[in-house]
Amino acid sequence: MGTFYIVSTPIGNLSDLSPRAGEVLERVALLLAEDTRRSSILLTHLGVRTPLRSCHRHNEAQRIREVLDHLAQGHDVGLVSDAGTPLVSDPGERLVEAVIEAGHEVVPIPGPSAVMAALVASGLPALPFTFLGFVPRKGRERAEFLERVGSSRETVVLFESPERLAELLAELAAREDGSERRVSVSRELTKRYEETRRGTMDTLARYYQESPPRGEVTVVIEPAPLPGDRADVDREAARSLGSALLARGTSPSRAAREVARRLAIPKNQAYDLIQSLKNEPLTGGAGLEPEDESMDHEGS
Repeated sequence: MGTFYIVSTPIGNLSDLSPRAGEVLERVALLLAEDTRRSSILLTHLGVRTPLRSCHRHNEAQRIREVLDHLAQGHDVGLVSDAGTPLVSDPGERLVEAVIEAGHEVVPIPGPSAVMAALVASGLPALPFTFLGFVPRKGRERAEFLERVGSSRETVVLFESPERLAELLAELAAREDGSERRVSVSRELTKRYEETRRGTMDTLARYYQESPPRGEVTVVIEPAPLPGDRADVDREAARSLGSALLARGTSPSRAAREVARRLAIPKNQAYDLIQSLKNEPLTGGAGLEPEDESMDHEGS
């Protein structure tokens, strides 16, 4: 009985391919790829001559019998996507299900993933998170999708076309409490022009309207606030306290924690406020209450 391997491949930088993945790509008798033209670039780079066959959403069903025949004859078979981890917004789900039902062993070869790379670089809570794939383009499906994103109590990771990114962010920013919700946009991950921008939904919506992005885009959105999280806050008082703390030499992280504690506001709001104050002229420490004088500086 052959073994079926699900092999993760680089999302840009070919050096990210693991040695184990390279060994499997060379050892299997047959390799299935979403786009053989793209996957052949990787195989050529590795000097691998494994037979390559296409497996995409239009022919996945007919590939099942061919794969099962190979496995039944004792030959190992591998599956790759254009980039990253197969089955994550890529074809192969029906194929893997059929292989399992036929009693063959399925072995994943972990590796690069745009979802995980964007998530850990976002600065947003990594757990719990939900990956929703590509954003529907129109109609009821899109409306229901945006409602799910807008109300999610978990960090949301999704893919979007660069041409529609600004529109997506603007729609989410227009929701109640949406404009100040934090978001991270990563594009061209691991490639030459890799970039990650972080900010509020409203800020990045306006930025990408003026500067349309290029390349593959992954969006990470912070969880929706719980009822009452966005209660009115005396922003002037928060700004005044934050500026005074920074002027005293308090680290930004400590200042954010103190603003949140003293004014009873969500930590993420305090953090965003302190970040916005870092590049502004600092005011003096006047106006701090006596308890502030006893605060230890970070690291003391």
